Amino acid sequence: MADTQTLHAGFAAKIDAVLNALEMEGDLPKDTNRSGVTVEPPRDPSHGDLATNAAMVLAKQAKTNPRSLAEKIVEHLKREPDIVEAGIAGPGFINLRLADEAWLRELDAIASLGMEYGRSQMGVGTTVNIEYVSANPTGPMHMGHCRGAVVGDALAGLLEFVGHEVVREYYVNDAGGQVDVLARSVHHRYREALGEDVGDLAEGLYPGEYLVPVGRYLAQEYGDRYAAAPESEWLPLFRKRAVAAMMDMIRTDLALLGIEHDVFASEAELQAAGKPEEAEKWLRQHGFVYDGVLEAPKGKAPPEDWEPVELPLFRSTQFGDDQDRPIKKSNGAWTYFGADLAYHMQKAEKADALIDIWGADHAGTVKRIKAAVAALSEGQGAAIPFDVKLVQMVNLLRDGEPVKMSKRSGTFVTLAEVVEEVGKDVVRFTMLTRKPEAHMEFDFAKVVEASRDNPVFYLQYAHARICSTMRKAGDVAPSAEHLDRLGADELALVREAAQFPRVVEGAAKAREPHRIAFFLGDLAAAFHSFWNAGNDDPAKRIIQDGDADLTSARLFVAAQVAQVIRNGLGILGVEAVEEM
Repeated sequence: MADTQTLHAGFAAKIDAVLNALEMEGDLPKDTNRSGVTVEPPRDPSHGDLATNAAMVLAKQAKTNPRSLAEKIVEHLKREPDIVEAGIAGPGFINLRLADEAWLRELDAIASLGMEYGRSQMGVGTTVNIEYVSANPTGPMHMGHCRGAVVGDALAGLLEFVGHEVVREYYVNDAGGQVDVLARSVHHRYREALGEDVGDLAEGLYPGEYLVPVGRYLAQEYGDRYAAAPESEWLPLFRKRAVAAMMDMIRTDLALLGIEHDVFASEAELQAAGKPEEAEKWLRQHGFVYDGVLEAPKGKAPPEDWEPVELPLFRSTQFGDDQDRPIKKSNGAWTYFGADLAYHMQKAEKADALIDIWGADHAGTVKRIKAAVAALSEGQGAAIPFDVKLVQMVNLLRDGEPVKMSKRSGTFVTLAEVVEEVGKDVVRFTMLTRKPEAHMEFDFAKVVEASRDNPVFYLQYAHARICSTMRKAGDVAPSAEHLDRLGADELALVREAAQFPRVVEGAAKAREPHRIAFFLGDLAAAFHSFWNAGNDDPAKRIIQDGDADLTSARLFVAAQVAQVIRNGLGILGVEAVEEM
């Protein structure tokens, strides 16, 4: 893996060296805390290429005012040959304008590093477990699962890109009452396959055609052995076989999106192995679980049959929750929280950091599971970084009208149906065009529309347009030999592409893969603007008849823009097309 010293990282290092010098000169105290120092492009490009807040955040430690410290920092920075202008704005922000040669070297770096451009080693030595999808194994994947699946998978790709070892995990909820309902639904289809007149599905059973093949297969295997047998005889077997069939279906559906998990953790196996008991014992030993009486429901009169019962309670209030939470029910069965707590304990044994991707409907459980992981960390003496990303549902539309029904599922539109209609790449990229916590509308007509209003098309078209230009150039190849011919427009495009490593690092730190999609959209827009300028002024076209040197230099810029687009799309699991 390449550990690239990109332009932004290089200038951050230069500013760090200046701060070291100021410490040596006595203008900054030794071992000054620099954690708040940033080096990034200013919001207004007219202010320069880079800006740093170093003077603003360090002035207090230096026991001086920010502007005075900024003057000393600028005095050092002006000695750097790649800095053509260093100025102080407002109370102490420092704006820098870089020499063209610095940007051209970055252009060369993109060309030489290729698919490695933007990678780093910031995550090397750290294993991150990302649990995503984890849909109940009761049917095919639907679009309610799709967004979380894509966000989780893109995040995994992003963290791998910056050096983390990533474990992609799926938690199979195969120990709850929903899998008993699944088994009964399959039994109905099994009897149906035997030729019985079983009538309509009983209320509460799972509809849809996807269970018909499962029932048919069991009928072929067992004949009528379980047709009239008591439920106690066939329920465990049908539950196991039905879950296995559903997980096969789910894996197949996810594969349509290019998603594969490394680990499928079974809740039933977790409980059979005694992990919840192990977790309870461990937490009791460390004072995080006690036997107590759960409070009556707040804000309303308790039900007539409610009575106080002593239960094992987790001290979640110690970690900011509004009440302590039971890990067992009154009948001795584990609560969902109790099993989930044990599951996170199991994950934490093999990873340095945990990330869960959940649907927004699980928002109410975030605080308690974070409390549980915090307790585990505290008991082990080392904090386990844990993040929960909530993903909003997707509203399906067709030309603005809601789409709700599916022949295959009986109640919802399946992921497979959507991918079959619009394609994997369209689905994946569209899911990342908004922040995951924001509501999203997925309109079948709009996501395949060939217009700049469709971010998927607009980005793919930018890459395809560059590839087309390369083909049209014929014998003239991209070359860095005549980059001195480039002007302000080309350098502006280089500056845009050169933001990629910085954006990748920021997205990885924030655990926000959608930042990559946003950046790619901006880069595509910048390239299209550059291209369109040639429509109005032929002198600005990439291919200049009779001027091979300028053409090769502009092709070189375009080729590196295409490389950055490919690198970004690769993180997101989307293919960069060469023709449209």
